[in-house]
Amino acid sequence: MKPPPFAYEDPDALEGALTILAEHGDDTVVIAGGQSLVPLLNLRLARPERVLDPRRIESLHDWHLDSNGLRVGAMVRAAALEASPRVASEMPGLHRALVQIGHPQIRARTTIGGSLCHADPAAELPAVLLALDGRVTLASVAGIREVAARDFFTGAFTTARRSDELLISAMFPTFPGRVTTVEVCRRSGDFAMAGAVVALQQSQAARIALFGVADRPERVADAESALVAGASAADVAAIVRGAVSPRSDVHGSATYRRHLAGVVVARALAELGA
Repeated sequence: MKPPPFAYEDPDALEGALTILAEHGDDTVVIAGGQSLVPLLNLRLARPERVLDPRRIESLHDWHLDSNGLRVGAMVRAAALEASPRVASEMPGLHRALVQIGHPQIRARTTIGGSLCHADPAAELPAVLLALDGRVTLASVAGIREVAARDFFTGAFTTARRSDELLISAMFPTFPGRVTTVEVCRRSGDFAMAGAVVALQQSQAARIALFGVADRPERVADAESALVAGASAADVAAIVRGAVSPRSDVHGSATYRRHLAGVVVARALAELGA
């Protein structure tokens, strides 16, 4: 199938992209890696008047890693971060998430900003950003604003980005402990039926962000508190199961997904030695 006609814009400067969004934002979609948008266009499930392609904006391809964390431009490919030895050694939880995104061919096209803005409930990167208390930077002709991950993801495939804004970067802060990402899927490369990003600083801090079991990534505060207080992995997993309310779909029942939520958290804690 072929997409319906649309105007194509590929400015080479951020100012040009923001001007287009200011003038036509309500009728414009932004294409990043195109992994999700192109099928939607071809199936005519999306019928925008205009497609904005920011790939020629050089600043969106930059990324920087220091002691504070990783600031990554919206158009940086997942494969580029996956291939970095520094990301693997200094941001292991993020790296674990990256290698579980689809297949190598998918990661070669997937962009960090595209994944965050698409906000698929089963995607890894939104959950990592939430677990690390990260944030995104949004730009418009009116200026720049930062939005915390907990406020950015508002529902299934929906975010706090306004139609006149472009996500230009994301900040994944470092965590003073260990972090890992664990998921269960039907086949390697499939979207997760349930996944967890767990960050643990023994007896001081814990973060548990789940994906694939709600309409957005979500933290489980009661389980985090129990973990800091010294609860066993089995008890924490039980708290997680009691806290989630997944829906049934063709890939699994709500009961099964609830069970998997506890499984992935328990496996993550075992990896972290908890």
